[in-house]
Amino acid sequence: MSSPASTMTTPMNNLAVQLQHIGLRAIPANLDDFLARATKARWSPRVLLEQLLQAETEERSRRSLERRLRVSGIKSFKAMADFEWTWPTKVERDVIERALTLDFLPEARNLVLVGRNGLGKTMIAQNICHAAVLAGSSVLFRSAPALLEELHRQTLEGRRRKLRAYANVGLLCIDEVGYLSFDDKAADLLYEVINRRYERKSVIVTTNRPFKEWNEVFPNATCIATLLDRLLHHADVTVLEGDSYRVRESEQEAAARRRKK
Repeated sequence: MSSPASTMTTPMNNLAVQLQHIGLRAIPANLDDFLARATKARWSPRVLLEQLLQAETEERSRRSLERRLRVSGIKSFKAMADFEWTWPTKVERDVIERALTLDFLPEARNLVLVGRNGLGKTMIAQNICHAAVLAGSSVLFRSAPALLEELHRQTLEGRRRKLRAYANVGLLCIDEVGYLSFDDKAADLLYEVINRRYERKSVIVTTNRPFKEWNEVFPNATCIATLLDRLLHHADVTVLEGDSYRVRESEQEAAARRRKK
């Protein structure tokens, strides 16, 4: 039988540990400071509970945001403040800025960004996805090769689970459709993802190929027409034209290095 002294020293009798045990996070980490503020300000029991609730709510929101950003796969990107609107010879700024307000999400509309490499399609998509995470949505940002490879290598049950995840996430972005060619099995998997989200959840797609060339991206696939029909039925399609910004940036850096010699 434990003595009173030994009972007082067990971790579960430590106040911070007990608060963690019931699911609190913010208060246990700053317990001494919280109690000192409560004592100094002579908080009533009601005020103390309100302050505790506020601190824990803010901490849960912070942890939720960190988790959703980590799971999203957006990774590092340039902010839209750095986007040079004057560089593309064609860009529908109004369409892109409207998409950044996330107005298409409640309507389950899609957004398709079409243009050659180096014009900022991925950057724009990343900024929209980041805005959606900040607004509280769940987001998955995947390149087309990564998404299709992930689905292809799964067991049958694993593929069902992944398809459910891609179908139900708040916003799905499929980046770089058209940069590689895929077989008809990959086309079927992409169709399955698009079809499951059709008129339910929004999709962002970036592609360097016009839609008439998607049969070259998925040769021998029979579902391309139907896939595009589902993708484009409720979609804003915006085309970017011009020369690659990355090529220009590389040329400028090379010129700067030559001047230093």
